[in-house]
Amino acid sequence: MKYLFGNWKMYLDYKQSVELANSLVQENFENENVELAVFPTALAMKDVTDILQGHFQTGSQDAGHPSKGAYTGMISAEMFKEVGCTYALAGHSERRHIFGETNKDVRAKIESYLDAGLKPVICIGETEQDKDNDKARYRLSKQILRAFEGLDFEDGQILVAYEPVWAIGTGNACLPADAVDRIVFIKSEIAKYSKISVPVLYGGSVNNDNVLSYLTLETIDGILIGSASTKLPEFTNIIKSVLK
Repeated sequence: MKYLFGNWKMYLDYKQSVELANSLVQENFENENVELAVFPTALAMKDVTDILQGHFQTGSQDAGHPSKGAYTGMISAEMFKEVGCTYALAGHSERRHIFGETNKDVRAKIESYLDAGLKPVICIGETEQDKDNDKARYRLSKQILRAFEGLDFEDGQILVAYEPVWAIGTGNACLPADAVDRIVFIKSEIAKYSKISVPVLYGGSVNNDNVLSYLTLETIDGILIGSASTKLPEFTNIIKSVLK
């Protein structure tokens, strides 16, 4: 199984999200060997999920870890599950570096997602400074430790997305060989904490020109796409090239 996920971030408003979902359904993508999913904004989640039912899974870009209560502005994992979500991102670099989420915060979200019946997609990755100072593996190992140590989960419940921070939205995609090297390391680190095989995706400036250079490699289990997934022609071309 390969995974092809599109993170719509805050690129699309409600109307644009619904329009894109309706257009994607018209393409009628079918392939039992590839799992397709998109991560729309919270406001569009219910309608996008209903439109894409049977064609794409949906996931939350983030969710609060309390299940219910006096938490103004939060939307819980249970609420996303209730409207049909399958996945939820945890620890995306923009959440870590813009909003200050810590490894502790990410771990709390992972546990809340599992409790709610959502599948966490745990995002990890080194910064450019880490890379330049030869600390990429150190950074990844710390993020994996905090996410997986003592974590109780079953086969198929968790995915990881390796997204080097320096590659996200920069057009400077990680070379496929380097992505494989990092993902082999990530899988070996996860194996220290669990005997369960966890799929690892690559994300960071993926587009129609380079997507197959990653997905044709056995070590890379899927792709997490950002802005390219919000543009119908480009996203459609990416999916079709993968499904051939």
